[in-house]
Amino acid sequence: MYKDEMIQLHQFLVYVLKYLDTDNNAHEYIEEYLALNISPHHIHRTKAEHKQAIFVLSNTISEVILHKEEGSIPPNVSNALRDLVRRSKKELKAAEAAQSK
Repeated sequence: MYKDEMIQLHQFLVYVLKYLDTDNNAHEYIEEYLALNISPHHIHRTKAEHKQAIFVLSNTISEVILHKEEGSIPPNVSNALRDLVRRSKKELKAAEAAQSK
């Protein structure tokens, strides 16, 4: 996927999260995303950083949906998203370490 496509997907997921946050309960779930300090408008950030944000947002959205409707998402999907977040975090750290050398 090209970087501009990743940025568009990132923006779409932000819209989905805002749509799901009708009762303002998503704030307890978005801390990890906010800690990344990246938004779709940060076009100067790397593709890997946007990929990490996409995975974190996807996981956050699944948690919000699970909170609203228990059992609406199978546990294996939620677990797979959490694993993607962990793996992408490791990849991002490795890429940053390689760039700093």
